[in-house]
Amino acid sequence: MKKIAIILFNEVEVLDFAGPFEVFSVTGKRKLGEPYEVFTVAETETIIARNNLVVKPTYLFTNAPPADIFLVPGGGGYDADGKPFGSRREMNNPVMLNWVKQQHVQSELTLSVCTGALILAKAGLLDGLQATTHFMAVEALKEISPSTNVLADQRYVDSGKVILSAGVSAGIDMAFYVVAKLQGAEVALETARYMQYDYWK
Repeated sequence: MKKIAIILFNEVEVLDFAGPFEVFSVTGKRKLGEPYEVFTVAETETIIARNNLVVKPTYLFTNAPPADIFLVPGGGGYDADGKPFGSRREMNNPVMLNWVKQQHVQSELTLSVCTGALILAKAGLLDGLQATTHFMAVEALKEISPSTNVLADQRYVDSGKVILSAGVSAGIDMAFYVVAKLQGAEVALETARYMQYDYWK
């Protein structure tokens, strides 16, 4: 059973992590496919996501088991005083960047949703690759990683080991794409039918 780790941090966008979490958690639980073991990981024991949703991660960076796949969500920006929050803060957090780099070395796939791409870029994982992110973060991604070919009009982009999606709900489509890539389109379709998610056909 493949293990999938989803990173959490304060001000993370809820659907960025909850959408893919649902897709991966439902896969293989019914008629078709192999299930995944999905868990969340964070630097701190309590996370306050966007709109004050309080989440307790399954593991901390210090005790998380190795994952076959890990996902970096987005969410964040700058407050009225210009202070970064969410992914804009975490992309300069050495603890976050070091953990992401370590996971990338051992992972089968590295995924990002929305401005999670900025964290991957700051970790040096998007150099020379194609990528996408939230439409409001395209210029920031280009500035952080000039060698990255940013495909702003793509809902998700497969660059081999690294697969990225555009903003928020696009992470759900990317998760279905990953299921189809690993287990075939029929398994992805069965999962989408169960979730009554009509976009993925």
